[in-house]
Amino acid sequence: MRFPPRRRRPAALALGVTVLSLLALLAGCAGGPAGPPTLTWYINPDDGGQAEIAKRCTDAAGGAYRIATSTLPRESSDQRQELVRRLAANDSSIDIMSLDPPYIPEFAEAGFLAPLPPGVGARVTEGVVPSAIEGASWQGQLVTVPFWANTQLLWYRKSLVADMGLDLSRPVTWDQIIDAAVARGTKVAAQGRRAESLMVWTNALIRSGGGQIITNPGEANPKLVQLGLLDPPAVDAARIMRKLATSPAAVPAFSTSDEDTNSESLQNGEAAFMVNWPFVWSKVTGAAEEGTVPANVPPDYGWALFPQTRADLPSAPPYGGINLGVGHSSRYPDLAYQATECITSAQNTAYYFESNGNPSARVASYSDPAVLAKYPMAPVILQSLTMAKPRPQTPYYAEVSGGLQRTFHPPEAIVPGPTNQAAQDLILGVLRKERLL
Repeated sequence: MRFPPRRRRPAALALGVTVLSLLALLAGCAGGPAGPPTLTWYINPDDGGQAEIAKRCTDAAGGAYRIATSTLPRESSDQRQELVRRLAANDSSIDIMSLDPPYIPEFAEAGFLAPLPPGVGARVTEGVVPSAIEGASWQGQLVTVPFWANTQLLWYRKSLVADMGLDLSRPVTWDQIIDAAVARGTKVAAQGRRAESLMVWTNALIRSGGGQIITNPGEANPKLVQLGLLDPPAVDAARIMRKLATSPAAVPAFSTSDEDTNSESLQNGEAAFMVNWPFVWSKVTGAAEEGTVPANVPPDYGWALFPQTRADLPSAPPYGGINLGVGHSSRYPDLAYQATECITSAQNTAYYFESNGNPSARVASYSDPAVLAKYPMAPVILQSLTMAKPRPQTPYYAEVSGGLQRTFHPPEAIVPGPTNQAAQDLILGVLRKERLL
């Protein structure tokens, strides 16, 4: 291809362009100070609490930095995908990120997290519940900062369980509540949808039975990962899931039920029991204030520890929440870690609990008068967090969770033993690059 001859600009015009460019450059250099560094905090969607904490910590920084927030997608798997894509491209805009704990080993193993400066680890774990410290670590080392720690309780309607003969001030088993609900003609709400919530339920059942999905959770080589899905605790977990899903106690459309639909089932009295996160309390009290549910519904709510898989073992409730990571390509890692200390302070985490309903990782928050006034079940939440266990800690969590969801869904089709074998074969095949999800 031939191009037309290049036209020569008049010398005067060229000189004028050069002078204007130089003047623009000088004007930029002569401008005022650029101001403090801006730290971008990638947050999960909430009710505005993280944005408020960002403002508080910006004010408290005294000009050392300011924090701007950027909202991630709603689903945790989508949050992971966006962050992995950006971090793999060495995106320097990721200073702080709110991370779902199951993905922390993957991020640490990939080198996506800036190391904690000396002294930070001791300060950010002082007075923090053990489950949150465990969930913020990888291979025995703290790699993120605990922020808020979530757990599931057994929620129930007092009026519906009054004549069941269950003492809910003491631990109860899954078999007990399922059998009681069947006898009473009511429901037990649990998350049967093919989503991360199904993995949460399955893992809690297995851990409560004394087992683990991954029996060597610190293993970084995918070909050496060992699974416990054929062990008795995992087979018993499959039995419980099938028992509920195929019983009259299962809520309608059990295989598509999630946290929100189950919350409605307890709220409208369809279910007498439900396992769910503490957000359900804010939901029902808010509905009562708006007049969309009767005022006598919230006082009819009761709460207890997550049900036991076995009567002779304490339950291992689900552990969730959010921890804070600092991006490996951040231009201001030391400032970012300073900011995480402010974000996760006892004052700010108590505020976040009280205002947004997300339980604090700090023990001190559970004696805060504002928290206790709004969340009377706070002591049980704290007790649950001291017993909670994380989901499998592995760099290959997405593959493990995806494989289990695929084989354990729908719950009514589970066959204890064969389904466990299918899940184990699929997950190991994926990890060994012999199969695809």
